Amino acid sequence: MAKYTYNIEKQHEKGKLHAIERINALCDKDSFFEIYSAARHNCTSFGMDKKEIPYDGVITGFGKINGKKVAVYAQDFTVQGGSLGKVHGQKIAELIEKAIEARCPVIGLNDSGGARIQEGVDALCGYGDLFYQNVRASGTVPQISIIAGPCAGGAVYSPGITDFIFAVDKISQLFITGPKVVKSVLSMDITAEDLGGAAIHSTKSGVAHFRSATENECYEQVRKLLDYIPHYYGEEIVAAAKFKYDEHKKAKRIATVLPEESKKGYDIR
Repeated sequence: MAKYTYNIEKQHEKGKLHAIERINALCDKDSFFEIYSAARHNCTSFGMDKKEIPYDGVITGFGKINGKKVAVYAQDFTVQGGSLGKVHGQKIAELIEKAIEARCPVIGLNDSGGARIQEGVDALCGYGDLFYQNVRASGTVPQISIIAGPCAGGAVYSPGITDFIFAVDKISQLFITGPKVVKSVLSMDITAEDLGGAAIHSTKSGVAHFRSATENECYEQVRKLLDYIPHYYGEEIVAAAKFKYDEHKKAKRIATVLPEESKKGYDIR
C-alpha cells in the first residue's frame, strides 16, 4: 500500500473516520492492497495545474472480508471535498471492471460533494464511466454503497443503482441538491438531516436498506451481509446450502392463507 500523510484529524473533528480507517475497519486485517495510487488529475483550468490532489481523492483496491475477495473504494472528503473528476471516476470504474472479471463484490464508501466543477464536462465524463460499469456489474456481482458522509449532486446516482445502501445516523446525507438550494427555490428552511439523512432514507424514501447508529456498526453489518449473499452470479448461497426446506410443506401452508380465487381477500397478517 502506498504511504501518504492522510489528513485523519480533519475527519475526526467531524466525528467521522478517515477513508483509510474505513477501509481498515471494513476489511480483514492487513488484507487491503491499493491500486491506481499514482493516478492524478490532468486539469489545468482555474489553477488546478498547480494543485496536488493525492490519489485524486479516492482510494481504490482489493481486500478480503471474512477471507473472501472484495473490491473497495473510499472517497476522501479531506482531499478536494471528495469531489469526482475524470480520473477519480475512471479509477472507480476500472476497479468495478476488474471486480467483474474477478467475480467479487464491490463496496463503495461514498463521501463526496459531487462533481469537481473545475473540470467542467470532464467530471461528467468520469460519472459516465462509473455509471456504465455500475450497469455492467448489475446482476453479475453485488454492489454495496455505504453513505459515509454528505453525498450531493452527481454523487447520489451511483449509489441509487447499486444493490444495497447502508446509512449511518448523523453522518449519512444523500440528496440531489442541498438545503441552501432548496431554500432559494422553494423558500423552505430544512436541515441536511431532514432532507437526506439516515432516518429519512430508511423510514420514508426507502432509499437505504440498512441503518446503523455508528460507522463501526455499519461495517459489521456489511461484513455480515456478505456472509449471506452470493459473491457473484451463479455462486451457491451459503445460507441456502446449510438449510433445506420442505417445499411441499410450504406449499400446503400457503394454501391455507391465500384463496384459490384471485378476487377474494385474505388476511395479510
